[in-house]
Amino acid sequence: MARTPTLSFDRGTLILHPPPRAKHWIDYAVWDERVERFRIPAFYYRPLILALQAEGAALNDEARAFQELPLEPALEMPPYDHQREALAAWFKAKRAGVVVLPTGAGKTYLAQMAIQATQRSTLVVVPTLDLLHQWYAHLVAAFPDAPVGVLGGGSQDRTPLLVATYDSAAIYAETLGNQYALLVLDECHHLPSDFLRVIAEYSLAPYRLGLTATPERSDGRHLDLETLIGPEVYRASPQDLSGTVLASHKIVQLKVRLSQTERTRYDQLIDTRNTFLRQQGIRLGTLDGWQSFVIASARSKAGRSAMLAHREARSIAFGTEGKLRVLTDLLAQHHGARTLIFTDDNATVYRISQDYLLPAITHKTPVKERHEVLNRFRAGDYPVIVTSRVLNEGVDVPEASIAIVLSGTGSTREYIQRLGRILRRGEGKLAVLYEVIAEDTSEESTSRRRRQSSEPVPYQQLSLPSDEPMAAEGPREAETE
Repeated sequence: MARTPTLSFDRGTLILHPPPRAKHWIDYAVWDERVERFRIPAFYYRPLILALQAEGAALNDEARAFQELPLEPALEMPPYDHQREALAAWFKAKRAGVVVLPTGAGKTYLAQMAIQATQRSTLVVVPTLDLLHQWYAHLVAAFPDAPVGVLGGGSQDRTPLLVATYDSAAIYAETLGNQYALLVLDECHHLPSDFLRVIAEYSLAPYRLGLTATPERSDGRHLDLETLIGPEVYRASPQDLSGTVLASHKIVQLKVRLSQTERTRYDQLIDTRNTFLRQQGIRLGTLDGWQSFVIASARSKAGRSAMLAHREARSIAFGTEGKLRVLTDLLAQHHGARTLIFTDDNATVYRISQDYLLPAITHKTPVKERHEVLNRFRAGDYPVIVTSRVLNEGVDVPEASIAIVLSGTGSTREYIQRLGRILRRGEGKLAVLYEVIAEDTSEESTSRRRRQSSEPVPYQQLSLPSDEPMAAEGPREAETE
């Protein structure tokens, strides 16, 4: 009498033995000579089970170790229309897909509804320790009788409802893979990296929910999200929710002219860089252009000079004195308003912090100091914070209403994340994002490309002269930019 095929879980993969008589299981399997068994990637668990069920094949499923998780929320709030629509779209996609919502639109509550509706053991994965603590506190408050645990930041729980950092979930992916029926992946644009993707690949979770405000990646790997999680099932933009779920907002682009001295030096540097790029046939506007430039710059003296010229030119555009004068005016105009100042580099952060006597947060800021600064910002003791990129995501500062972006506006994701920091709704709140860019520089063209590739946003554009007259027309950005 033939044995019933058995499916078991082995370190992020599935082993199926003996081979079933059904046909389509072989579409997912490869033969492993080491154990003389057919091995299947864990994330094919769901389609494999469905294929065997469709053919009426018997199966002894010893792979799944997840469990039912009865959940009764302590406080159930009526969802917004977009949350209800997103959940319905996720259900329609058989509970596997990506939801794109702006910061402040209630992605955490949407996930809570999905967890409650699924009633199975759930792993929530987040990118930062700040988000780890926020999600843990939210789930404990939402499901006070549920066993909520933490994996990361020194904790190594193994509870049916678990919040983990991406790094910790990836490290323990081989043992977590069969324990959870639902994967909730917050800021899921992080997932497709070489190290983190194993969280999804080693998991047999049949239900998957990806949450992000910015799914697109410059390396194109966001296309892998459909394989790792599921298709994009719902999307809403800040404009869709402005004035209802999110604060009303406007975006003002301020163009600052370089001084004559800055312009002359900038044009010389750009000419040096572009001459090298043309000789090498490199276009920085292409997907692999920057990588090609980095490689070529390491191979010759001319290449190193071109890279140094590129960096100095960026420094001039990002740190022009004209931007600091604009910053002074904006801080005076919005005196008392909770304001976030963003720059692209730490050096400018510390310069502004010293010159304006403002608290600063960078990746070098100790954890306790960072929490103290943020808490005092929320309380109003510090009305202004200057930062580089560490506040782009994973930080909840609903009191913020003004964002001043002095540099680092090229990435659509970074731009939306920074806008999201000020979009939490408040009584009579009007959020304003100021994008301050250097006119006739690579910063302007990069900002233009970013806006053209993203959703249309009503911009107010102002051009501000420098204190010095403009230099005579010289070489501008070549098409290699």
